[in-house]
Amino acid sequence: MLDAAARRLIDPPLNRAGVRLARAGWTADGITLVGLALGLASAAMIAVGLPLLALLPLLASRIADGLDGAVARATVGSDFGGYLDITSDFLFYGAVPFAFVVFDPAQNAIPGAFLLTMFYFNGASFLGYAILAEKHGITTRAQGIKSLYYSNGLLEGTETIVFFVALCLFPAAFAPLAWIFGLACGVTAILRLYGARQLFTSKGFRS
Repeated sequence: MLDAAARRLIDPPLNRAGVRLARAGWTADGITLVGLALGLASAAMIAVGLPLLALLPLLASRIADGLDGAVARATVGSDFGGYLDITSDFLFYGAVPFAFVVFDPAQNAIPGAFLLTMFYFNGASFLGYAILAEKHGITTRAQGIKSLYYSNGLLEGTETIVFFVALCLFPAAFAPLAWIFGLACGVTAILRLYGARQLFTSKGFRS
């Protein structure tokens, strides 16, 4: 819901930094992997009971997640680069809730499992929509220039990062926050399914 507005704010400085990084020899894929490593390091710190310190690599990983696209735009992007980026994002999104479960399984296991289930459901609705959009030649730049179609929704990347930051600041509130965010993920997926049905059947698209 907030990604399009966030992109208008962050894309100009990211694009300038992307040009400089590209000139320095950085590749988009290399920055994607650095971002993933930082995200997994953040999850590891959460798992051993250091959620506040984990905020540093967590936020750095999200900066890298924006910079890889900026470097790609400054050079020559690739379909594999987009694939690597979205795969890395989903691994990071799963690793953080899992880390909170490892940190306190007695309190966090069930809400964490629910949250990961809803992440899975929402992710499937997102990627399935992207496949159909590609098949029918539908494009959008609402979330910037991407290698695949980014369908909007109630929850997007910006909201997820805010949620992760809240978890690190208030780790004792993981259970209620996970239930609430998981429900919102489920609503997002259902709304996306409804939108896909409206677009890909009512508008005459055929598989």
